[in-house]
Amino acid sequence: MSVDGYIDDASGERLVLSGDEDWDRVDELRASVDAILVGANTIRKDNPRLRVRSAERRADRVARGLPENPLRVSLTASGGLGKDAEFFSDDNFVVYGPPAVPLSIVVEDLAGRGVRRLMVEGGSAVHTAFLTQNLADEVWLAVAPIFVGDSRAPRFVQDGQFGAGRMVLGDVRRAGDVTVMRMFPDADRYWLRVCVEESRKCPPSETAFPVGAVIVGADGTEIARGYSRETDPTAHAEEEALAKVTPGDPRLATATIYSSLEPCSTRKSRPRSCAQWIIGAGIPRAVFGLREPSRFVVGKGFEMLTAAGVTVVERPDVAPEVKQVSTLYG
Repeated sequence: MSVDGYIDDASGERLVLSGDEDWDRVDELRASVDAILVGANTIRKDNPRLRVRSAERRADRVARGLPENPLRVSLTASGGLGKDAEFFSDDNFVVYGPPAVPLSIVVEDLAGRGVRRLMVEGGSAVHTAFLTQNLADEVWLAVAPIFVGDSRAPRFVQDGQFGAGRMVLGDVRRAGDVTVMRMFPDADRYWLRVCVEESRKCPPSETAFPVGAVIVGADGTEIARGYSRETDPTAHAEEEALAKVTPGDPRLATATIYSSLEPCSTRKSRPRSCAQWIIGAGIPRAVFGLREPSRFVVGKGFEMLTAAGVTVVERPDVAPEVKQVSTLYG
């Protein structure tokens, strides 16, 4: 998009915002997904091919048992799509509508077709719908160093009720003269996935779960992180993270602690549980992905923290990713 947020101009001719390096980045992304979705207006105006350009990337997809190109997906309320559009050049496509189909049903149906990673390329109405309905895990913004300055032109998004929270800026890079930013609209989900990656670092154990934890300040910046058994065979992730913060650090009073697993309420190896560590540190909010299975002890961390006035959020949508780390989770 342009510096002032436009994805095209109002001339009727397509405005080229990307250079070769950015197109290569887009091609790399396309090669990594299962499906690419665009709105009907994008097909009518731009007639996109929605294919992987690189022969090497197509060959790599085939080697991984995938089709050369991702499934092409579009949405239409009217059905007014020309049969000669590039979108229909082979049978690797699906169109939802007419009439208009709710996005929740579209996403569910695509999942049933084996689509695990969906790339939404536009246009404005589609971007707005996915973001206002909290259906986007990541947002990639590529900003070209030009202004459009015409309110008649389409913007990246239209007016809508977007989430009030700040997104997490995951990465910034250059692609030629284009600045590319990768953002995560759901901060809790983002940090829980960081916890999951931390849990993969845990030394193997048959008597303790692999757990990762991150403490994040109210401004969205990371304060500390840790994983189970990082410095001691009996240390838990939450206490590993807290050990890296000076006791009484004022940031803790408004922080959130994230843990891949529900903080423990009791433990056999040490007298103080992770829930007690969190309460003692004065952290007002805790978010976790999976309830503690009763394999070793009966976990009541949720209840203990709540009773102490801590706001506790369970995210069962992240639980499958937590379970993938170890067979101990059952």
